[in-house]
Amino acid sequence: MEEKEGERSFCERRVTSTCRSFGRRCSGQVRKQKARFYIFRRCLTILLCWQRHELNDS
Repeated sequence: MEEKEGERSFCERRVTSTCRSFGRRCSGQVRKQKARFYIFRRCLTILLCWQRHELNDS
């Protein structure tokens, strides 16, 4: 079975655009997760410093 050149390029374009879309969604999720982790780390650092400071004042 021979594929027509136009059909093949359509399929290739479809797969390529799907992969790019997945890559964008994936990188967006990674970026959000990094931001959440950064916020969590900052909050944890503040709480630990606050607790240490409170213990030193007692």
